[in-house]
Amino acid sequence: MKRFTKNTLTYAVSITAAMTAASAFSATQITVATVNNGHMIEMQKLTPEFEKANPDIKVKWVTLEEGVLRQNVTQDIANKSGLYDVMTIGMYEAPIWGERGWLQAVDTSGSYDVKDILPSIRGGLSYKGTMYAAPFYGESSMVMYRKDLVKAAGMEIHDRDSWEHIRDVAAAVNNPEKGIYGICLRGKAGWGDNMAFMTAMANSFGARWFDENWKPQLETAEWKNAVNFYVDLLNKYGPPGASSNSFNENLALFNEGKCGMWIDATIAASFVTDPKQSKVADKVGFAQSPYAVTEKGANWLWSWALGIPAATKNADAAQKFVRWATSKEYIKLVGEKNGWAAVPTGTRASTYANPKFQKAAVFADAELKAINSADPNDSTLKPSPYVGVQFAAIPEFQAIGTTTGQMISGALSGSMTVDQALKSANTSADRQMRQAGYY
Repeated sequence: MKRFTKNTLTYAVSITAAMTAASAFSATQITVATVNNGHMIEMQKLTPEFEKANPDIKVKWVTLEEGVLRQNVTQDIANKSGLYDVMTIGMYEAPIWGERGWLQAVDTSGSYDVKDILPSIRGGLSYKGTMYAAPFYGESSMVMYRKDLVKAAGMEIHDRDSWEHIRDVAAAVNNPEKGIYGICLRGKAGWGDNMAFMTAMANSFGARWFDENWKPQLETAEWKNAVNFYVDLLNKYGPPGASSNSFNENLALFNEGKCGMWIDATIAASFVTDPKQSKVADKVGFAQSPYAVTEKGANWLWSWALGIPAATKNADAAQKFVRWATSKEYIKLVGEKNGWAAVPTGTRASTYANPKFQKAAVFADAELKAINSADPNDSTLKPSPYVGVQFAAIPEFQAIGTTTGQMISGALSGSMTVDQALKSANTSADRQMRQAGYY
């Protein structure tokens, strides 16, 4: 038997320590930019599982509020700055940036099972059949409401109620003296904040962003009817300071029991039904989004997805992380650690086919129904030249939507009238479309 002296063992230990240190030093660090939503926070908590399986890769996180994230990643990728190796983007950016060559195609080979991804989600993140961002979660929008409050008020909520009925329910359950508001809706300015909700609502009133010649349509009767209804509804039956609220603020209000209804992203369903987060978890009902004159475009379609900038110097490591975070295995990991009602949803057919998920997630059927009902290629009553439900998939829309969101938020807060807001927004949109050469 071979014998080791004390000096031999000391040398061996030193060599092992040196190799470990060298390995740690040579590890590739990738920087991931993401939004401060609940599922992304959970992804950060589970990142050590990825690093354990990939000891040569370390992950650094940059977590930002939604509007700031959009600005930062847009600036970074347009300037090819290379600050981020993975960035959280959505259905608006992925096809546009993919066409421009700003994003790497996602590696969907082998066990990734790209065909398991819901067709509408996969298509929305692709350009000419190539997926340029992988969906971390997908969503549409729907009504989340307090069954106990609605019943006590002698009211009912159904799939595809009219907006007038939703207003009547909001009036019936509104009780500011007890800190309960009839309805909570997004009011914070931003093309992905208040305008995500407002565009879907306006679609249902028969509105569209542009006519077939790309002329902005924000001063039409359809837009005026929708925005006037929205402003009146929130001012009468919404919480104070609604013009400052977006997804996270309304989620907090709903979970505290302060909202009779909330119409927002389906992804919220897992949070409002979680007893660890919501004081009203066992009192929540779900229904498909309301409409005014048409069901077309009444609920949006979105995916928060992970994209890899073409300028990254750590492409292989970034691809490994994106494949891990958007895989069936990741969903299973979350389900086993946190419960199946807590998994990121809206991406894979296998999630909805899983009996464990079906049993745990009371919202599963309503969520999938909403996602499947949204059609980005046919979202307006009158013909429109753009793809997208709550946005128009053209490069100019980000600026146009942001300006319009600011104007409508101003109308909600009372700093201008609805007519003034829409006139200003339409003038700005017209100027940008002319400068871009659309007409």
